Amino acid sequence: MKRAYNFCAGPAAIPEPVLLMARDELLNWGESGTSIMEMSHRSGEFQRIAQEAESDLRDLMYIPDNYKILFLQGGASCQFAVIPMNLLRGKTTADYVRTGIWSHKAVEQAKPFCDVNIVADTMDKGYNYIPEFSSWTLNPEAAYLHYASNETVGGVEFFWIPETGDVPIVADMSSNILSRPIDVTQYGLIYAGAQKNIGPSGITVVIVRDDLIGDALPITPIPLNYAVQAQDASLYNTPPTFAWYLTGLVFKWLKQQGGPEGIAVINERKARKVYDVIDATDFYINAVAPDCRSWMNIPFQIHDRGMDKMFISEAADNGLLNLNGFRSVGGMRVSIYNAVPEEAVDALVIFMKDFEKRHG
Repeated sequence: MKRAYNFCAGPAAIPEPVLLMARDELLNWGESGTSIMEMSHRSGEFQRIAQEAESDLRDLMYIPDNYKILFLQGGASCQFAVIPMNLLRGKTTADYVRTGIWSHKAVEQAKPFCDVNIVADTMDKGYNYIPEFSSWTLNPEAAYLHYASNETVGGVEFFWIPETGDVPIVADMSSNILSRPIDVTQYGLIYAGAQKNIGPSGITVVIVRDDLIGDALPITPIPLNYAVQAQDASLYNTPPTFAWYLTGLVFKWLKQQGGPEGIAVINERKARKVYDVIDATDFYINAVAPDCRSWMNIPFQIHDRGMDKMFISEAADNGLLNLNGFRSVGGMRVSIYNAVPEEAVDALVIFMKDFEKRHG
């Protein structure tokens, strides 16, 4: 069977070696006689799987001991509300940066819990740039500053970290976590839905500094309380065990690629190949400011928008799948997360050049 090249924004590509390992272990994990999907989350076997996944992630990101790693449910969208529930800690306001659709959703979900101070906003220009930091209206009394480090829809990525003094930084890294090295100690909390750059949908990773948890709002449901989940090793309620197991396999695969340091070299090269095709001609258009073009998600249009559907259809016929843009935006979007092989990008580049030659 020949597998297609999958450029889906999420649920996204999973490394083929991981899929093969999961296939081989599907019916009988570690000679236990049962599948991971049948195994109790309280069993010693699953405890080892969970602990090893946490240890590998801690190694990959150099996460200090004073940070808890939680494996939760509900996706990043759930965390939009869970974060203010847990991190306000007696304060009434939080700073938010709005640079795309997902950070906008985070703003809207935070409003029932606190006064949201939007310190920088690019909605007026279609979310295609990041404002100069000097223009941000930070509140030194804010409980935290929230931003999305990569916006999957608009293709805008931060390549720098805001300086907020004593105000903890909260970052939605759903779509670029583990794609390049970062300094975890500059953040109070990092969260990421797994289905883009970590593993399958169904699990969400939260990395949170110890001193920020333990003072959740009284209305916080117990399973959404970070302190409770930290105390119970993310096992207060039944977790998505199979997704957790697959996530652990992805961490091991990433170690084999040289970790974030090694994969970053490949990711930058993959992105450059696509941008070079777009920039070499007026046939393709990418409106994102050059200094914040995402390595992970590259949206573009054809100068004649009537050709977009033809491009997507012909690409699919050539085994290049899920290149359609976000439903409210249209156009095309190339999502090239860690698990998308460079040969897939090479095949796409050849197709893009050929499509332009035939229709330009």
